[in-house]
Amino acid sequence: MGFMDKLKNKFKQNEETEEVSKTYKQGMEKTRNSFSGKINDLIARYRKVDEDFFEELEEVLISADVGVSTVMDLIDELKMEVKRRNIKDSAEVKEVISEKLVEIYYGDDDEDLEELNIQNGELSIILVVGVNGAGKTTSIGKLAYKLKQEGKNVVLAAGDTFRAGAIEQLDVWGERAGVDVIKQSEGSDPAAVIFDGIKSAKSRNADVLICDTAGRLQNKVNLMNELAKVKRVIEREVPSAPHEVLLVLDATTGQNAMSQAKTFSEATDVSGIVLTKLDGTAKGGIVLAIRNELQIPVKFAGLGEKMEDLREFNAHAFVYGLFADLLEETAE
Repeated sequence: MGFMDKLKNKFKQNEETEEVSKTYKQGMEKTRNSFSGKINDLIARYRKVDEDFFEELEEVLISADVGVSTVMDLIDELKMEVKRRNIKDSAEVKEVISEKLVEIYYGDDDEDLEELNIQNGELSIILVVGVNGAGKTTSIGKLAYKLKQEGKNVVLAAGDTFRAGAIEQLDVWGERAGVDVIKQSEGSDPAAVIFDGIKSAKSRNADVLICDTAGRLQNKVNLMNELAKVKRVIEREVPSAPHEVLLVLDATTGQNAMSQAKTFSEATDVSGIVLTKLDGTAKGGIVLAIRNELQIPVKFAGLGEKMEDLREFNAHAFVYGLFADLLEETAE
């Protein structure tokens, strides 16, 4: 059984996996139409696999924002695999591409999901960072809703005290998710708000405290100092925390998201990425660039506007979303 068949079967096992495949298929439509369309066009023009074929494939992958360094690695591996399997027909390369994309993401570890580090029996603290406009507050609201649906007692701390309207925005999302929001007045010290949040979460016997932070990247030094101060307060109050530092990135910004990821990972120990607006971009390959070049897992992907559309990232489902049309063609 080839990799494509395994991938197809993986998402046709039961109602839950079929629902995952449907979500990724819909959410990855723009990237798939662009990516698969270009690959299909390439295969139609090249009947045999030669150097010219690989050069054009390289361009297709770079245009999907897979990242130049990641593409170079991928092309080298594809060439070796094509030679090893003695592949002559370009149509057979699709199978190898899909296989290698999953390998790039997982490396030696083939776990389907990068689970959140939630502690049992004690307060788990999630610090959420990212530039303004990336969808940070929206993601916090959706994550709070998701955790509450799983039976967790969740509290939010409005630590983005400088952006106009940020506290009110988090309040609205807290109300939608049905969770309490700990806040102070605009302009307050963010570390003081997080301190209050921890105290309040403990007094409520909360399972999870999600902390919003400022996102003024243009004032980089101050922002990073502020994040370091917030982290110190968290570590003092809960020595094992923060249990997660989630960086929110906007998938539609492509390589700009990569540079933001580098900046924030220098300042904080980013443990995972929340990639928003994946459904709104044709350059979903940024997922692979982040994982391969920064070694940071994408833990959640935004695949729509609804509360439940923040999904655990699943690399198999991601590749399924890229090749869904082809997989369905071969099923017919």
